[in-house]
Amino acid sequence: MNGGLFEDFKNAWGKPNNAVVQIILINVVVFAVLNILKVVFYYGQFPGLYLEYIRPFFTLPSSISSALTKPWTLITYMFSHEGFWHILWNMMMLYWFGRIIQEFLNSKRVISIYVLGGIVGGLSYIFVYNAFPNFEQVVAGSTLIGASAGVVAIVVGAAVFMPNYTFFLMFIGPVKIKYIALVTVFLSLIQSTGSNAGGEIAHLGGALVGWLYITQLNKGTDIGSWIISFIQFVKSMFKPQPKIRVTHRTGNRRPSRKADKKSKMTSEEPAQAEIDEILDKISQSGYESLSKEEKQKLFNASKK
Repeated sequence: MNGGLFEDFKNAWGKPNNAVVQIILINVVVFAVLNILKVVFYYGQFPGLYLEYIRPFFTLPSSISSALTKPWTLITYMFSHEGFWHILWNMMMLYWFGRIIQEFLNSKRVISIYVLGGIVGGLSYIFVYNAFPNFEQVVAGSTLIGASAGVVAIVVGAAVFMPNYTFFLMFIGPVKIKYIALVTVFLSLIQSTGSNAGGEIAHLGGALVGWLYITQLNKGTDIGSWIISFIQFVKSMFKPQPKIRVTHRTGNRRPSRKADKKSKMTSEEPAQAEIDEILDKISQSGYESLSKEEKQKLFNASKK
């Protein structure tokens, strides 16, 4: 195998405008690590150590006091799974709907919606479990795990952005994604009194984020921009700073062709007001109503 597994992972991770695949890769790696550790502890005759020390490090507790002592779990829970079918279904939904956001709104907004949906979904779970007496018997030992809240945020966000976009479902045929999103939210609502009440409540919190994010974006406000700013800040802490070299040159300098080309490209980029008008048109009439020129302008803007 040329390059090995690490090189394949690095190549898949490093592609531009690639947030959907990056989120999937993180989930798959954490899934593999958790399940390998579970097997190791089981055959090492210490299954209790996994349940007592490893699993609680990744899962979000519903108890407020426990959550305050492990604040990082508000992030780690949304990248963690233990069941194969759980992660498979979540990652398939993320891939199908996340590609719509990624293609037309850019990769950064996939991350914003996913993370913000996961955070609000987790906080909704904690709030409901502590605010309603229905859960007082289980709140002390209940935990939340899985990407579902962030994924539902992506599903609803894509449906609000392009409600008439159509998927071809096996045994059903063409279905507009607005109906898929509606069914997803409805099922979460009616199942919020069942055995997986916490997960369904988190789904509803994520759905609220997906709807709010796109409606506010259509008005010109990106409510998730702080997430990308924070990620870039963290990255900058680990990125070596280049050495600055100062030079001085006298005489007249002619602008380079490269600079002329860059200036020309900048002038060709669509203005933000024009993009906002296109997004408004999509919101009102669907993506299919755009002209070929408008689709190209939206595509160019998504690559920023």
